[in-house]
Amino acid sequence: MAENTNAFSMAQQQFDHVADLLGLDHQVRELLRWPLREYHLRLPVHMDDGGLRVFQAFRVQHNDALGPNKGGLRFHAAETADTVRALAMWMTWKCAVADIPLGGGKGGVVLDPATLSANEKERLCRAFIRELWRVLGPRQDVPAPDVGSNAQMMGWMMDEYSRITGQYTPGVITGKPVGGGGSLGRKEATGYGVIYTLREAMKCLNIDSTQTTAAIQGFGNVGQYAAKGFISELGGKVVCVSYWDREDRAAYTVYKQDGIDPEFLMNITDQYGSIDKDKAVQADYSIEEGDDWITKEADVLIPAALEGQINAETVKNIHERVKIVAEGANGPTTPEADQVLMERDIFVVPDFLCNAGGVTTSYFEGVQNDMNFYWTKSEVLEKLDDKMTQAFKGVYDMAQTQDVFMRDAAYMVAINRVVKGMELRGWL
Repeated sequence: MAENTNAFSMAQQQFDHVADLLGLDHQVRELLRWPLREYHLRLPVHMDDGGLRVFQAFRVQHNDALGPNKGGLRFHAAETADTVRALAMWMTWKCAVADIPLGGGKGGVVLDPATLSANEKERLCRAFIRELWRVLGPRQDVPAPDVGSNAQMMGWMMDEYSRITGQYTPGVITGKPVGGGGSLGRKEATGYGVIYTLREAMKCLNIDSTQTTAAIQGFGNVGQYAAKGFISELGGKVVCVSYWDREDRAAYTVYKQDGIDPEFLMNITDQYGSIDKDKAVQADYSIEEGDDWITKEADVLIPAALEGQINAETVKNIHERVKIVAEGANGPTTPEADQVLMERDIFVVPDFLCNAGGVTTSYFEGVQNDMNFYWTKSEVLEKLDDKMTQAFKGVYDMAQTQDVFMRDAAYMVAINRVVKGMELRGWL
């Protein structure tokens, strides 16, 4: 039977498995298996050439028992209603496992943002807010940047919402530019959060981080700061990163046996995470196939791209040296691949724990917006480290006491908290 790589089916399959372990009531399961609300939009936008283009967009609000919906807004050509539903569900668990008072939401616009000018992107961002502003807000639903979107786009959206409502409302969006309501440390947050949880995993496994190597898939914001943190915080070495080349419409792996220099690669990377191959080759990096990252002799794999990248086929290519998979991306591992990782005794730091640094710092941003008082970067990262460390310990303790896989343990912690929140509000 062919492997199911539909993201929402994967998310439901993972949930169903843990619901069985927890013995959840059937009606509670039905409430949590599906989003509470979703919006499907057609957004007409005038292009620079005078023409009109209509974009398909989504906003899904999975569950808000613990607080306002929270989740990124993706601009990606392959976005679908099901990928957004899955990501919204994972956001519910992510906020719960990080123990922050937010629910799960997600948005998507179907396009390649590199095909739009800056003015066209701004008009599209403002059109999205004009259609949805009634269901957004600091106490309702708070979008944030994700794949294909950035701080400037969030700034435009915040401005449009503030214009419509007639009051400055920075808390409606997070991931905004610093100086425009944004938080210091937000750019580094997701990648550094990966490193904080990875550090704790290595402690539990008695691994000396200074003697380890990592292979990373993806060189966007998460991959870049995970690479920097792996070297600066853990003292390890990163042997390769993979990326998507927008000109060639293909993925490549940039490899250097004695270790990459993230700062150098960041300087030759465009805003969408595409590395200049020619400059990399001139600096003695080798350019390999996009899937080669997973085959490298490394102690740690960090998938930091899109969902479904470690699947029934690719998991066979993981080197025997690999001890840990730290999931910087959302849903990078299919259930079939999980089974193989368990059989091989590879320790997994599951996605909605591992990459919760972004939403945690987005929560910090919202708190700062409410206070109209802003913390230093060191204060933000210190608070983030504490939150991520406590979240890891909670999941690890659950895994040990219940003798379950780390992903199952993370789900158990998160689902228990969401169900408790629904009970306290009288939903059940």
